[in-house]
Amino acid sequence: MATNNASSIKSANILLLEDDPTIAKTVVYALERAGLQVTHCLLVRDAIAQIELQIPDLLILDIGLPDGSGLDVCKKMRVHPSHLHIPILMLSAHGEEIDRVLGLELGADDYVTKPFSPRELVARINGLLRRSVTKGKEGHTSANTKKMLFVDRVSQRASLNGVFLPLTKREFGLLAELISYPGRICSRESLLNAVWGVESESTDRTVDTHIKTLRAKLDLVEPNREHIETHRGMGYSISKKD
Repeated sequence: MATNNASSIKSANILLLEDDPTIAKTVVYALERAGLQVTHCLLVRDAIAQIELQIPDLLILDIGLPDGSGLDVCKKMRVHPSHLHIPILMLSAHGEEIDRVLGLELGADDYVTKPFSPRELVARINGLLRRSVTKGKEGHTSANTKKMLFVDRVSQRASLNGVFLPLTKREFGLLAELISYPGRICSRESLLNAVWGVESESTDRTVDTHIKTLRAKLDLVEPNREHIETHRGMGYSISKKD
C-alpha cells in the first residue's frame, strides 16, 4: 500500500473468499463503491493460488466452503512471518461462539456473522486497514519478528523467530504481561489479576496450567531454550533477551 494513510486504504487490494454468489456480489459492490479493489475467489484452492501470485492487503474469508474452510487459509497465512501484519476478517453463517473463538485463535482480526450490513462491513474493513498502515509505520514487520519473541497487543498476535504462535486469549495475555516486565518475577496473583481480572474465581493453579501450555507452544518453535522461568513460591519471569 502507498505511504499516505488515506491513499493506502483507497488503493488496498482485498481478497474475498466466498462461494455464495449473492453475498459475494453484494460485498464486491460495497467494497468497490468505497474505492477498494477486490479479487473474488470461490474456492480455498483458488484463494491460496491467488495469494501466491499477489499478497493482498486484507482478506475476507468465508468459513464454510465446498473444498474446505476459510479457517484453513487463515491458518496458512499466519505461519508466514511476512503475512502476520495482513488483516483477516472472517465471514460465517454461524453465530456460535466456538466459530468466533476458533477464528480469532487462528489469527483472524475480526468476525462478521451473516446476514450483515454491507455498510458496517466496509467500516470494519477500513478500520482494519488503518490499523495495518499504523502498525507498518511503527516497524512491526517481519524484520523484527524473525529475531525474537514478538508480541503485538493491537492484533493480539505473537510470533517467535518469525513463526506465528497459535495462542489462546489467556495464553496471549500471560505472554504479553510477562514480556512487559522482562527479567522481573511476576507473582501468580499479579498474573491472575492482569489476565483473568480481580473478580475472577480462578486460582493460581489456573495460571500454572496456562503457563504449561504456553511453554509447550514456545518449545515447538525453539525447543532448546527456556523462555519462561519458574521461581518456586514466587512466580514466573521471562528472559530479558526475549
